[in-house]
Amino acid sequence: MRYTVVLTARFPDVARALLAPHFDLIEHPTEPERSEEDVITILADADAAITLLSDPITRRVLESNPNLRIVSNFAVGTNNIDVDAARELGITVTNTPGVLTEATADLTMALLLAVTRRVVEGDREVRETGRSPWEPLKLLGASLQGKRLGILGMGRIGSAVATRARAFGMDVLGVRRGEPLDELLATSDILSIHAPLTRETHHIIDAAALARMKRDAYLVNTARGPLVDEDALCDALDRGQLRGAALDVYEHEPAVNPRLLAMPNVVVVPHIGSATEEARNAMARIAATNVLLFLHGQEPLHRV
Repeated sequence: MRYTVVLTARFPDVARALLAPHFDLIEHPTEPERSEEDVITILADADAAITLLSDPITRRVLESNPNLRIVSNFAVGTNNIDVDAARELGITVTNTPGVLTEATADLTMALLLAVTRRVVEGDREVRETGRSPWEPLKLLGASLQGKRLGILGMGRIGSAVATRARAFGMDVLGVRRGEPLDELLATSDILSIHAPLTRETHHIIDAAALARMKRDAYLVNTARGPLVDEDALCDALDRGQLRGAALDVYEHEPAVNPRLLAMPNVVVVPHIGSATEEARNAMARIAATNVLLFLHGQEPLHRV
């Protein structure tokens, strides 16, 4: 019997190369917005599935297919999956940790530099005017040397960002899960968020937290959108409490708050933290190998 593996998106070729010799593959085009009903339909024939973070793998989805044995998430996070329901139903859940660290840390620094040095504003001005005049007071930004970078979440990615920031001459203050945020919020010139999304961390940066930050501080989020109350962030930016923000993730992805898009001091990119060829190929290799090992009766690389 050949198992059927459903790929809910177009993944790097390495996934197909690993799985096709052993299993029947059903590949679907990438869709950033799938409903629960959509996922039930495309997983109907699956013994195994490789899924995106945007695929809602709810209890109802998991219960809809009694043959589903493993869900291999193409991500580190699993907040799109009802892991407790999967465990109850005997369905294995896996993820792809470790290989996103350097790419996401690099993007964090890119966003940090872009917002503090007003790179996107400058790019927009040159494109719109077709000119690049030098002026003494044009687009003055902020230097990183000697500034404090506060890191909320000192896991793999947060630690990698800290290493990069120190090379820029920054003072780094990091906090781990459960530690108080008072000093972090009050003293950071730039706050970079790298915490996982849980019930406890949802809106961990809310109106009260933003009000405790230094005036003219910056906020960078490359972790998960719902960690930040976006309406409160927009309010803080509107009243000048914060000097700017740079975001790779959004509270209601794939939708982006239109208030953010109207602000010139907000840098926005479309969830590309792991978007390097090296990282995405490694993610595909791990996601496929998790399925390959499991369906061959072996322990997957990264069981959640």
